[in-house]
Amino acid sequence: MLYGLVLAVHLVACFVLILVILLQAGRGGGLSDSFGGGAAQSLFGTRGTVYLTRATTIFAATFMVTSLTLAILSVQKGRSLMEATTVSRSPVTTTKQAAAPEVKPVEPKPAQEKPATPEKPPPSQ
Repeated sequence: MLYGLVLAVHLVACFVLILVILLQAGRGGGLSDSFGGGAAQSLFGTRGTVYLTRATTIFAATFMVTSLTLAILSVQKGRSLMEATTVSRSPVTTTKQAAAPEVKPVEPKPAQEKPATPEKPPPSQ
């Protein structure tokens, strides 16, 4: 419950921080000049840069705090996303393991004696 709430706040802070940073005019004009030529200043009035700077500071601090909180909550859970996928799966046997039959030791049979046959002499040439 708490993890989901912190994650939602974190995502909102991420998107708002991206938006606020893109609205600010940089040294060379930045993206704010490309998308309307100072729309942020007209949106917030003559003190637009002050509001954008404060918003950047607030949302950057919120982003850092929620990042640390999510890291701490993840450690307290005691598992990662990668471990969750490997633990939940059943053990998989390879084809060699599945195809190999169980080998039972074979006891040797007693040797059978063949009846004695007279040896034939080799053919003469």
